[in-house]
Amino acid sequence: MIFVFGGARSGKSRYAVEAAKRYGKKSVFIATAAALDDEMRERIRLHKISRPKGWGLIEEPMNLSDAVLGLKAIYDVAVIDCVGLWVSNLLMANMKDGDIEKRTKKLATSIIKAKISRVIIVSNEVGEGIVPGDPLSRRFRDLVGSANQVMAAKADEVIMMKAGIPIIIK
Repeated sequence: MIFVFGGARSGKSRYAVEAAKRYGKKSVFIATAAALDDEMRERIRLHKISRPKGWGLIEEPMNLSDAVLGLKAIYDVAVIDCVGLWVSNLLMANMKDGDIEKRTKKLATSIIKAKISRVIIVSNEVGEGIVPGDPLSRRFRDLVGSANQVMAAKADEVIMMKAGIPIIIK
C-alpha cells in the first residue's frame, strides 16, 4: 500500500497515476468524487481524460471497502482517489464521526486484504492550514486528519506532495 497525500493542486493524483503506470500493466482507478455541480462534472471529465486508456474505472463515493474487496485479481494496481472527497461524501450523508472512523479502519484493512498486488491511495493534507472557522469544516479536517494517520500507519510507503515534488515520509 502506498499512501500519497498533499495540499490542493500539489500533484498527488498525477503522482499516483504515474506510479501506477510504473508498477503494473492492468490498473483500475477508484474514484470517490460525486458530480454534484457543473464545476465538479468538469473536474471529473478532465481527470478521466488524463488517465491512460484501458484502465478500469470504479466510481464509488461511499462504500470504498466493498469496492476494494470486490477487485478482481486481473488488476496489478488500484488507485483510490481520494480519501478527502470520500470523507466529505460521508459527512454530507449525515454519518456520525464514529461511523466514519470505523469505515476508515475497515478501508485500511480491506486494502491489505485486497486481491491486488499494489494499492495507491490519495488523500488531502489538512493539518498545515489555519483552524477552520466553522464546526463542519473542523469536523472534516479532524476526520481526514485521523483517516490520514490510519492510512499512513498501514502503508508500506508514504509520500507527501509539495508543488509537484514527492517527499518520501516512509
